[in-house]
Amino acid sequence: MYDVITVGSAAVDAFVNTGSQLFKKSRLKNCVKVPFGSKILVEELNFEIGGAGTNIAVAVSRLGLKTAFIGSIGLGTNSQRVLTLLEKEKVDTDLIQKGEGRTGFSVILDAYHRDRTILVFKGSNDNLNFNNIPKQKLKTKWFYFSSMLNQSLETQKKLAEYAFKNKIKIAYNPSSYLIKKQKQQVKNILKKTKILILNREEAYDLVGRNKIKTLMNNLLKLGPELVVVTDGPYEVYASEGKHIYSLCPQKIKPLETTGAGDAFSSGFLAGIIKKQDIEFALKLGLVNSQSVILHYGAKNKLLTYKEALNRMKNITITKE
Repeated sequence: MYDVITVGSAAVDAFVNTGSQLFKKSRLKNCVKVPFGSKILVEELNFEIGGAGTNIAVAVSRLGLKTAFIGSIGLGTNSQRVLTLLEKEKVDTDLIQKGEGRTGFSVILDAYHRDRTILVFKGSNDNLNFNNIPKQKLKTKWFYFSSMLNQSLETQKKLAEYAFKNKIKIAYNPSSYLIKKQKQQVKNILKKTKILILNREEAYDLVGRNKIKTLMNNLLKLGPELVVVTDGPYEVYASEGKHIYSLCPQKIKPLETTGAGDAFSSGFLAGIIKKQDIEFALKLGLVNSQSVILHYGAKNKLLTYKEALNRMKNITITKE
């Protein structure tokens, strides 16, 4: 019996550091200028294993939960990199589908003030087939769904039905691009979801802009029993319908923010599984995400459970 089976993407991430030469600040809001037609020297190039499905799997495994990953990868060198990393992190890889397509690949470009632009090649991530999943091995307490498209989204819908029939709980983090493309599909999965974790923009895309109390209530009306809304360096909120919990992240200067959301989500889910306590889960999610953003890569500085407990002291939660 697994504690968590994650269902999502796998990729190799290439982190390209040009010392902020690649992007120049623009007068236009949320825009940057790219110097086309020029050659830019790369100061540092790092390759890491990414994809939300593998990020969550590794994170909850490090936090002491028995974990497996369901996803689709190719047959080349990058697929072997994914498998090697997951096996090293004690994530069961027996449920991974291997096909003739190419494993997902992302290029993460540095940007102004250490935000980033990501170029994503989905590859075989879109090809997850429900019929090829051995149902006898789906013995788990939780599924964690990250964003998937095309055939893989259809597979998640069927897994949600399977989870409902077999009393498996679902945690779900749909991205903005998925919500914009397939809002009704997302809502169908939410009817069978226990925990919904979103950032503020994703929440707005799903139910519209509103003040936090109304926003949380509108999200809960979609079906989940517990909703969490993050907002980068600003307040994090959680609600089960009776109370709204909030905490403020510590002010730290991030090196690179890729994987911060996955680190928080995995910490929060692990906290709920271990303690069934929202305040504990918020703290665990926070320290895990703050560790990740101080380093390159979505997995390099994910915390063990013992490390996380040592960092959770003196974090204050507000409950209304």
